[in-house]
Amino acid sequence: MNITLYITIITVVTSISAIYNETLMDKLIFHPYTVHQHKEWYRFFTSGFIHADFMHLAFNMFSFYMFGDYVEQYFAMIFGTSGGTFFVILYISSLLICLIPTYFNHYKQYHYQSLGASGAVSAIVFAGIFLQPTMQIGFFIIPPIIPGFIFGPIYLALTAYLSKKGQSGINHSAHLWGSIYGVVFLIVTAHFIGHVDVFSLFIDQIRVYLGR
Repeated sequence: MNITLYITIITVVTSISAIYNETLMDKLIFHPYTVHQHKEWYRFFTSGFIHADFMHLAFNMFSFYMFGDYVEQYFAMIFGTSGGTFFVILYISSLLICLIPTYFNHYKQYHYQSLGASGAVSAIVFAGIFLQPTMQIGFFIIPPIIPGFIFGPIYLALTAYLSKKGQSGINHSAHLWGSIYGVVFLIVTAHFIGHVDVFSLFIDQIRVYLGR
């Protein structure tokens, strides 16, 4: 059983438990005010293993499983036997990094809450796009006909706009920073630890694609 499947199972079980247990949901959810007042820093991580409803859970886990499996395989090629370890580090650290801006923007607002694995999933998805930029991806209702290196900037621009606009009830900031962090983590660790220049490989794949 691969790590992607383990994380998916843990998230599904925890999310379903929290959906039917309001006390558990309240204990695990990311509540910046409580984090600040009571130093419950664990919420940065636990909030990524719960979801608002089954649709929210299904969308995140479907996206994670579709990209996580091959990102995990790429990590094994880049980092060797340590590939699984770096995959877990990326996922878990993304839960923290993607919520830091949210924390500083909302720690004085008692009624603000956030939950879901979207930030960490975004990190995995964008790491996958960077590793295979010419893969065909769909955009919501659009079928998978857009290459990743075009989809990525469009998604980031839209997410940045929605994050700045606010009022949607969705933590677009976590999506944005998770996506950026996933790419940065990949480039830095691959270069200094795996001794692989993934940025050059990214450019080469796009050149071949555009020159076909």
